[in-house]
Amino acid sequence: MKLSITILLLAGAFYAGAQKTILINNVQIFNGRDEKTTTGNVLIIGNVINKISTQPIATPKTANVSIMDGKGKFLMPGLIDAHTHVMMESLTIMQLMNSDIEFITVVAAKSAEKDLMQGFTTFRDLAGPAFGLQKAIDRGLIPGPRIYPSGAMISQTSGHGDFLPFNDVPRDMAANLDFTERFNFGIVADGKDQVLKRVREQLRLGATQIKLAAGGGVSSSYDPLDVSQFTEEEMSAAVEAAENWGTYVTVHAYTPRAIQTALRAGVRCIDHAQLIDDETAKMLADKKAWLSLQPFLDEGESVFPEGSPNRIKQQTMMRGTDSAYLFAKKYNIKTAFGTDCLFEPKLSAARATNLTKLLRWYTPFEILKMATSTNAQLLAMSGPRNPYPNKLGVIEEGAYADLLLVDGNPLQNIKLLEDADKNLLIIMKDGVIYKNTLNK
Repeated sequence: MKLSITILLLAGAFYAGAQKTILINNVQIFNGRDEKTTTGNVLIIGNVINKISTQPIATPKTANVSIMDGKGKFLMPGLIDAHTHVMMESLTIMQLMNSDIEFITVVAAKSAEKDLMQGFTTFRDLAGPAFGLQKAIDRGLIPGPRIYPSGAMISQTSGHGDFLPFNDVPRDMAANLDFTERFNFGIVADGKDQVLKRVREQLRLGATQIKLAAGGGVSSSYDPLDVSQFTEEEMSAAVEAAENWGTYVTVHAYTPRAIQTALRAGVRCIDHAQLIDDETAKMLADKKAWLSLQPFLDEGESVFPEGSPNRIKQQTMMRGTDSAYLFAKKYNIKTAFGTDCLFEPKLSAARATNLTKLLRWYTPFEILKMATSTNAQLLAMSGPRNPYPNKLGVIEEGAYADLLLVDGNPLQNIKLLEDADKNLLIIMKDGVIYKNTLNK
């Protein structure tokens, strides 16, 4: 017991000691909102931005001050990924299904550090047992992005989150939970009462938002892509339970029917929507719901074998990506950026390449704004369940000090962000500098 307490005290001391005063002078500031940059200076005290000025900022009279010359480089907010699965991004499906939770967690911790070192300082995690990882990162025990966790994706039997073995039906009501359910990757719920129970469990664990599977999926085995999942009554129950806690429900859905059912039930965010049509896009805009869209493009590489049912579903889904983005622009839908990196380490190791794919539909400024201040607006919808109440995704006084110093101007060449090792000179999260190669 004494050893455990000592470790916790040391960890807390390390975290507290990392908080200091940092003055960054002479930088081109992209505030996350405006297309222009401003030459100025930024003062960070503790974990927040204390002052921004085009005039010199007086050096604070404190012993723990670091003053840096930004050399005219580009300073921007840390990147935000609005659709992640940090516990599942660096192992294959078979590895996940045949590993113990301790090994999976260690791999995820290393993956989180890698994600931070690519400039991603915040994640909205939409399925998986990320609660413990979030706590470890927040306490400074390990490096990684801030995490807005959903916990388990809640799914109907035969839905996108049903990972039970094929012959585990009919399932006895008293049957033990399967591995994926016990450790909160996904949980099956059928009927209003079960949905309410499972939603409340995730809120109890600390979910910042709730994730339901409302339609067919690519990686799941039992559901064709075109099917709708959960009734409107079931989804309405989830929405009511989430709203009782001041937060919201997002759903996995590709097709018009699945999306429309979710919107009628009061769901406030649709994730994916690659197969959306004009009528449904207009409905989404009219209800002022969010679209969390990923730039899924068929570039010949896949974790699924060619000709397999999963690969065929994936190709069908990807063929709708162009039209989904065009509908989003046509109806001025509030659109977030996410990667949905899953089951393949090299995908998550090149996370920013998903960002630059957006050049197919958006300007560099529109992309940078989406991945910073716009994504932050979506995160803020968790209301009182928001574990990070200061502003994210912007450089302004009072916002969290999540900052990137870039060698070059991403507003002119956003592909600079693809090579984080070379072009990200400083990576700061919560006022702590995790990388500084400015003077090398």
